[in-house]
Amino acid sequence: MASLGAVWRRRSLTFRITTLASVVTLACLLGLALLAGRLLEPLLTESVDAELSEVLADAVVDVRAGQPVDTPNGVLVRVLDTAGAPVDGRVDPALGRETVRTLKAGLPARVDGDPPMRWHGTVATAPDGSQRLVVAGAGLVGFAAAVHDGARWLLVVALVAAVVAAVAISFAVRSALRPVGNMGRQVRRLGDDERLPLPTADDELRALAAEFNLLLARQREARERLLRFTGDAAHELRSPVASIRVQSEVAVTNPDPELSQDVLGDVLAESERLSALLDGLLALARSDAGELPPATDVDLVSEAHAAVARLPAEVPEGWRGGRELVRVEAAAPEVWASAAHAEVELVLDNLLRNACRYARARVVVTVLATWSAARVVVDDDGPGIAPEHRRRVFDRFYRVADDRARDSGGSGLGLALVAELVRRRGGTVAVADSPDGGARFQVTWRVG
Repeated sequence: MASLGAVWRRRSLTFRITTLASVVTLACLLGLALLAGRLLEPLLTESVDAELSEVLADAVVDVRAGQPVDTPNGVLVRVLDTAGAPVDGRVDPALGRETVRTLKAGLPARVDGDPPMRWHGTVATAPDGSQRLVVAGAGLVGFAAAVHDGARWLLVVALVAAVVAAVAISFAVRSALRPVGNMGRQVRRLGDDERLPLPTADDELRALAAEFNLLLARQREARERLLRFTGDAAHELRSPVASIRVQSEVAVTNPDPELSQDVLGDVLAESERLSALLDGLLALARSDAGELPPATDVDLVSEAHAAVARLPAEVPEGWRGGRELVRVEAAAPEVWASAAHAEVELVLDNLLRNACRYARARVVVTVLATWSAARVVVDDDGPGIAPEHRRRVFDRFYRVADDRARDSGGSGLGLALVAELVRRRGGTVAVADSPDGGARFQVTWRVG
């Protein structure tokens, strides 16, 4: 059985907004109705008190002047002595000792009866110097019924208002979401290169359409990049595979031991190149999928020395120099970066192999540190990279010179892998001119 939350989430957005808004409106109206019902009795009492105060003030003036006291319609005015006994020749109002004490203090009092009475009183001095208690009272006829009926009608009005508000909210929500539905239908009819028309009003709907168009543009760019990557990968893989096949056919056709040894050497070289290419493609695929190992603190100084030691002692074919060209300089004995050990190895290996492939006589690896970043700078004295190529030099399979014969020995994946691994860790990678006349590659990692 589905839970209440699951059932609620399956309902339409219009239903959920309308229900929530209606419930909040009903709660607010009922709360106001209950509050008004509680305040109804004090408000009616204050109204009676205000009227009694005016009548009592006029009666006090008459008592002080020694004149008869006027009695307005609906209000009972009495003149008593300070003990509560009548001195106006009329029936004893039977106020009681506590009520008389309260009235002499200038405070209003309520006396239960049929009907209940509300009294106000004050002490006034008659012309003969005697003290008189002047009181004014009014019967609270239908007071309780008025309070009860008023509170009930307030609740009824709150419920009716809540129903009307729910209907109005439903219409308002449907009207507000209608453009969203229209946009959804437009999206379903969009072609590959089409975009949503932007609404004229500068509102949230226009922002949504703009963001969706941006998403479509990114999706198209990703699709084109994937197609390019697939085509380039197929082309890159075809070359070593075809070479291995041709060499193998030659070895089968001509079973000469000396020729077979040469063919095996060529097959081994092509196999190593194919293996390196597949490793690079696999590493890029894992990076694209977000498969990153946990970051740790890695000492870039020791890693730079280890990367130099991993360079081949003999200069490989297509390289201009080996490990003897490389010098490591560090601003401190240890420089720590937040990355994975294997990533740092891969980045440094690719940068150093790239530098040794083009350097004439010197490669300098400089390790620097600031309070928030760790930096590795690789300078060479080779031909450098022209400014028009620097923006794309970190693209996959991009080469400054499109050398399909692999005279330079590169596959076009090394720098792309460097950029991908560094950027995944929140770092930066850049290329510029080296003071030695060649290229300068600068990699920056965050400090853990």
